Amino acid sequence: MRQVTIAAAAYPLDWLEDWSAYEAKARAWVEHAVGQGAGILVFPEYAAMELASLGGPEVAGNIEKALHEVARHRPAMEQMFAGFAQQYEVYILAPSGPVIEGDKRLNRAAFFGPAGRIGHQDKVMMTRFEREIWDVSAGQGLQLFDTALGKIGIVICYDSEFPLLARALCEAGAEILLVPSCTDAIAGWSRVRVGAMARALENQCVAVQAPTVGDAHWCPAVDENRGAAAIFGPPDTGWPETGVIAEGALDTPGWVIGRVDLDLVAQSRADGRVLPFAHWPEQLSQIKDVTITRETPVET
Repeated sequence: MRQVTIAAAAYPLDWLEDWSAYEAKARAWVEHAVGQGAGILVFPEYAAMELASLGGPEVAGNIEKALHEVARHRPAMEQMFAGFAQQYEVYILAPSGPVIEGDKRLNRAAFFGPAGRIGHQDKVMMTRFEREIWDVSAGQGLQLFDTALGKIGIVICYDSEFPLLARALCEAGAEILLVPSCTDAIAGWSRVRVGAMARALENQCVAVQAPTVGDAHWCPAVDENRGAAAIFGPPDTGWPETGVIAEGALDTPGWVIGRVDLDLVAQSRADGRVLPFAHWPEQLSQIKDVTITRETPVET
């Protein structure tokens, strides 16, 4: 059995007086998850935006200045999480946040392991807010992380609502999909939740949703945050009948912990009650032509 314990964060954004306050908060969160046996820790999308508070109220309260302030602290944040991963010998998907590269602003989630930084995934599907207001650019390409605990792909928030992205990762070997999210309404959280569950169903894999929660009215970009952390699997033999491995309460900060046997992923894909992962290509021959049949009006 290849069992792994996963921790998904429902993470509140706090006002930070200085860097040491951020480091203390992050360490406490990591130590809490490690204390519960977690080997993979997943922080949310845009959880790095609390670093905007380090620039003071005027910076944090300006959407454009907040983005640049968080990007400025990114190297230090990555160094910190790399140190945590090495010290506690765990894998950590750090809080995603803005990165500025040339004329592009990207939403990047970096991934760390016991040996340090492994790589990163940039969000590839931008929401309307990112496209139309924040001018955040789409990343290019997908990354599969082959680790000692399993093969891991990342679909950031809105990315999870586009099945071909997760499909490509799972065809490349992904057994776990990490889904960090940041949504300001129940509808948004529900869309990502449904997306994560659907990706676990059709790819017969594990999907892990980690959202931001609570209010941060001092930063308009992330002022309201709704959601619950959860870990999903396919509702198949050996998995929970609902597909819900673990789920927290709505808008409640803390870790949601779930233990999964990754051998079940291979078993489900090879011999599940249904075989959506194997049968996926059969769709292609059916969608080449769509026949439109119009109703014949009834004479009166």
